[in-house]
Amino acid sequence: MTNDITSELLSSVVSGFIDRKTEHATEEFSPRLLLNQKDDTVWDHLRSELQACSQFIFAVAFITPDMLVPLKVVLADLAKRGIKGKILTSVYLSFNRPEVFAELLKIPNVTVRISTQQGFHVKGYLFEHQGSYDSLIIGSSNLTRTALLANYEWNLRLTSHQDGELTQQIRQKISEAWQTALPLTSEWLADYTLNYQAPLPDAGQAGRFLQTERAAETIIPNRMQQEALAELQQLRNDGGEKGLVISATGTGKTYLGAFDVQQFRPRRMLFIVHREQILKRAMQSFYKVLGGKKNEYGILSGNHFESNAKYLFATIQTLSKQAVLAQFSRTEFDYLLLDEAHRAGAQSYRRVLKYFQPLFCMGMTATPERTDDFSIYELFDYNLAYENRLQDALEENLLCPFHYVGIQDYEYQGKVIDEQTPLRRLASNERIDYVLQQLDYYGYSGQAVHGLIFCSRKDEAKEVARLLSAKGHPATALSGTDTIAQRQAAVNHLEQGALEYLVTVDIFNEGIDIPCINQVVMMRSTQSSIVFIQQLGRGLRKAPGKEFVTVIDFIGNYKNNYLIPLALTGDKTRSKDNAREELELQPTIGLSTINFTEVARARIYETIQAVKLDALAFLRKDYQQLKEKLGRIPLLLDFQKFGGTDAAVFADNHLLANYYHFLLKMKEDVVLSKFEDQVLSFVTKELLNGMRQHELLLLKVLLEHENVSLAEFKHLLKEHHCYCDQATLRSVLQILNLSFFKVKAGKRLKADNYGGKPIVSLNAAGYHLNSTIRASLRQHGLFARLYKDVLQTGLLKARKYQSEQPFTLLQKYTRKDVCRLLNWEKDVSAPLYGYRVGKTACPLFVTYTAEESAQKRSANYENEFINTSLIRWYTRSPRHLYSDEVQQLLQVDEQGKRVVKLHLFMKKSDAEGKNFFYCGECKIEPGSVKEELMQLPHKKPRAVVSMLLRLQTPLQYRRFLLLTGKNNVHLDIYMISL
Repeated sequence: MTNDITSELLSSVVSGFIDRKTEHATEEFSPRLLLNQKDDTVWDHLRSELQACSQFIFAVAFITPDMLVPLKVVLADLAKRGIKGKILTSVYLSFNRPEVFAELLKIPNVTVRISTQQGFHVKGYLFEHQGSYDSLIIGSSNLTRTALLANYEWNLRLTSHQDGELTQQIRQKISEAWQTALPLTSEWLADYTLNYQAPLPDAGQAGRFLQTERAAETIIPNRMQQEALAELQQLRNDGGEKGLVISATGTGKTYLGAFDVQQFRPRRMLFIVHREQILKRAMQSFYKVLGGKKNEYGILSGNHFESNAKYLFATIQTLSKQAVLAQFSRTEFDYLLLDEAHRAGAQSYRRVLKYFQPLFCMGMTATPERTDDFSIYELFDYNLAYENRLQDALEENLLCPFHYVGIQDYEYQGKVIDEQTPLRRLASNERIDYVLQQLDYYGYSGQAVHGLIFCSRKDEAKEVARLLSAKGHPATALSGTDTIAQRQAAVNHLEQGALEYLVTVDIFNEGIDIPCINQVVMMRSTQSSIVFIQQLGRGLRKAPGKEFVTVIDFIGNYKNNYLIPLALTGDKTRSKDNAREELELQPTIGLSTINFTEVARARIYETIQAVKLDALAFLRKDYQQLKEKLGRIPLLLDFQKFGGTDAAVFADNHLLANYYHFLLKMKEDVVLSKFEDQVLSFVTKELLNGMRQHELLLLKVLLEHENVSLAEFKHLLKEHHCYCDQATLRSVLQILNLSFFKVKAGKRLKADNYGGKPIVSLNAAGYHLNSTIRASLRQHGLFARLYKDVLQTGLLKARKYQSEQPFTLLQKYTRKDVCRLLNWEKDVSAPLYGYRVGKTACPLFVTYTAEESAQKRSANYENEFINTSLIRWYTRSPRHLYSDEVQQLLQVDEQGKRVVKLHLFMKKSDAEGKNFFYCGECKIEPGSVKEELMQLPHKKPRAVVSMLLRLQTPLQYRRFLLLTGKNNVHLDIYMISL
């Protein structure tokens, strides 16, 4: 063991158990309490330890199949590096099902034994590291999905020298248990399966289940439904008479319809479906929400004719008959609700919709895209009221959780599969053998596989299905050219077990709902985020016996690989930064996990580096798709709600002054005056981000009022829970009168780019809008639409920021943003660089990975995270303890508190652009400030001042790994090999 590691271990022990201010206690060695928190789960730490170890031993009583899939991804990478491990588990309480042991047998670099000790109930994870030290996670978490991702758990992570007493005790106990344990073999598993009896819930559990069921009888809207209800009400407030809701199958559309009827309070309601069995379930759901008398609910179908009911549920087959329609007046129903609205192109639906004249008509569908020329968007007046995100539905537990596994595709003769690979390679025996090996290794949930495979070409799909069948895995190929009857027959065979796999190219847009699917396989490149999510989503319908969906993506040398992390996380920022971050962090979404092998991750990283995500060609494509969906020129608010691109992309693009300039590039017939253009540039570039809604709220209220008094503005801020003090009010005015921007930008002042005239002024009567702007808003409809659009979009984006304080943890800010939010009089971001000491605040901008030139200047002069709470920070040079700015930083008031607050902003490297993550406020550790000499090559040493800064809120573990690069050691190796 080296002296350096010994020293670090000693420091960590002192920090963890005696004095937390110990300077050299690094995160790697420090004791930590591990909990499941947002973006910081027990699994994150477990995975990180595995990736860094030389061997491991797990001793856990309980294991569930739903956590073995992400574990296998990490273990597959470890196997390639020759790293092996052991798992000691049990049959205590018969918790571990036979399929758990079957899956464990598949892992080649893990030896498994089953404890014979009575009441074996341990939960410990031991990792051996090169350098003669071990790390240990021990506590309450078994190797189960809920324990590692969601449950309220307490686990302690410790690090010890291998000769330490604690390590020796644990190793000895594991060794004793291991020696008496039974090896996991096929013979043992066969015997266990034969005699296995699943445990029955005890009376206490049964009581809890009963309470849960009773509690579920009171139905309240979930977060997504609340958002949709607000949008539907706003649509009606704006005069809309029709609205379309797009939501994935199984996400509660029927209940949403009931909740909207509840808030609309119609005299009579008509609910239209295409199958009677759906109709009966829908009526039951509505009754749970609306209540009332049973005789207020009625059915209109071939078997029932209860046409006088207040809430009438009708099949389209019966309702569309001319004789039936004639029995109702055209205004009989003031609320009409259309289920499976994508079917409304049929003549029967058109006849009904043309006949009735409700006050409001809502359509609900999971698949708005159709193969014919019928436009569902046009039918609903292009009023897309709400469209949910896959990620939100997973967080709300509305869909079946998935485990996404991105692995490298088959290589032939040293070549990786790509877009140009010939059919004989795409559907070769060797590739299919490789695919089947991976499908078996990662497995599925349930007793039998019900798989859906996506290929790149129809001829490939047919050949893949033939080869799978020949190898004992019955499969059939389907495409859009097959009839509905043929497709349904194949689906029936899959559901009944006669087929294991359906192999297809384009079935994702055919509206087929197959709840039994437990394995989705992607053997093609990703063409778009929308298609990717549609294909993945085919397996997310909940079904009895299905605990999760295994999604296996064979990643070849495809130019569109960069789309994968963006699609999985729903990211629309078109930021390379975010794409790299999502790839590296491999986040969890509720109980769903995202996993990449190291080779696959390196391939995706390569494509991210090569692509320009915000290129005009991408924006034009998104624009055209959204325009077709809406039936009009999309606005920024439309992009923010329904588009594939975040509205901020248009503001951040240095080639676009504002959205008007983008419309010109799209060849739209639009014209603004020069001053209108400049004003629009101001609100777009400076306010659209929503980081501080004060200016947006004031501009919005000034649309309706000639003057707004200071007292009224303060009251408005209070209503919106915005922080408010004299400095902030002064700053808001300085932004809106453009004095903040009276700094050089080339040969002009920056304020001149925004028209040079105050947008808002303040006098004795209060705030008032520039008279020229007000006149343009009244006289020029286009300018008014674009101006109001920015305000609305900015206020929508403001929801992700905490309005009670200037900065929000882990949100991104530029130096200019920080100048504004710290209420500084001028934009001094250009010369700001590393930090600037103000009267009451000092922002610290740290680029964690120094550029090569900086590294050459000094190997010792580096800001460094010691652990998730502590960072060593250096001033610029030359600085001494007596330097004015150092003394300002150290100044205290009469109560002994620091006068200047320190705000830490960090990014990993300069390649990540101008944005820094806000890590929070930090304080100088007492006694840590010291003057040092910075060694410079071929120059005299220069004085700097260093100090330890402690974050008030420790950095999330994932963010710590991302910024420090500790999770990317092996990725760098694979990138070099590629």
